[in-house]
Amino acid sequence: MLPSFEYHRATTLQEALDLLDKYGYEAKLLAGGTDLIVKMRDGLIKPKHLIDISELKELKFIEEDKDTIRIGALTPLSEIEKSPLVRKWATVLCQAVEKMSCWHIKNSGTIGGNLCNASPAADTAPPLLVLGAELKIAGKDYERTVSVGEFFKGPGMTVMEPNELLTEIIVSKMEESAGASFQKLSQREGALAIVSSCALVLLSNEKVEDVRIALGAVAPTPVRAKHAEEMLRGKEPSEALIREACKEVLKDISPVTDVRGSRWYREEMSVVLTRRALLEAIDLMRCQNEG
Repeated sequence: MLPSFEYHRATTLQEALDLLDKYGYEAKLLAGGTDLIVKMRDGLIKPKHLIDISELKELKFIEEDKDTIRIGALTPLSEIEKSPLVRKWATVLCQAVEKMSCWHIKNSGTIGGNLCNASPAADTAPPLLVLGAELKIAGKDYERTVSVGEFFKGPGMTVMEPNELLTEIIVSKMEESAGASFQKLSQREGALAIVSSCALVLLSNEKVEDVRIALGAVAPTPVRAKHAEEMLRGKEPSEALIREACKEVLKDISPVTDVRGSRWYREEMSVVLTRRALLEAIDLMRCQNEG
């Protein structure tokens, strides 16, 4: 049974921001509701005010600028999965959404909700980290932008204040000659990740010009594997080098043991999945460049 609360339906972004400014800590936003309603039903959160923003069309869009793709925070995950723009310029984000939950969850769940829930296992976070995404946050009378790496502060915690709302995700376009791969391990298809790893690779003269690696579900927040990146950058990506570089991810993660997997298992699979992601990213890059 849901706890009692006062319901408000916002019809514009400004109305939603005004309501958030008025009720602050006592309010929660309702968009897709795939996580919020479950937590309310289980008594984990008891907001006095529920602000329904699900019909704010001004936050549902996928648009192309010169160097970026802009995605409204209320865009359903299913729309991202089907978007030709996202598939062309941020293909690894499509890969991640494809491996998320069942179709009806993707139809109702939003990219903003997936991020604001701040789960260390959020599937959209590692792709957005390797793509260098920025997040636009609005308050009643202002806007500010943070990198996706700065956004997460810990499990269930972000940099947003109670009177702020995530409005937009700004994704840098992938280099057309780059390759990227998202790998995920879960107990069943579409379930929460035990480990996820994402890699983006750009080669020049058969040497690594740029590489970005991010992992999920292995630290309090999604993380970049900067030690592994540093070992690979500027070198020819032989299988031996990749194997050694993947061991470096252990320096950037701090997994815990929980019902989905032990710390040891997560460490081992972080190395395995990162190797798979790198090899697939390089293979995809070479195939599309040859084609």
